[in-house]
Amino acid sequence: MKEFEDSLAKLKREQMERESGLLSQLMSQAQSTKDLKTFEADLAARKNEILFKVTAEIEDCKNAVKEAEDLTNRLKKHLVQLQNLHRILTH
Repeated sequence: MKEFEDSLAKLKREQMERESGLLSQLMSQAQSTKDLKTFEADLAARKNEILFKVTAEIEDCKNAVKEAEDLTNRLKKHLVQLQNLHRILTH
């Protein structure tokens, strides 16, 4: 009877160890899943941040091009005026 009780106790102990190992494994996987979800959320936030910065840079660049075109047009008009004045003064 003692051997049976010892054997039963040993089986219970082994079962508890297996269950504890499985629980530990599940907890580890749950943490890994949580870490992955956090990583994905951080990645999405970073993507949105970069997208916002790129959009702002595009707008800044468009504005700079427009200002450069406006300046070019003003300089061309001024050049024509100077050339006309030069022509008038040299004749």
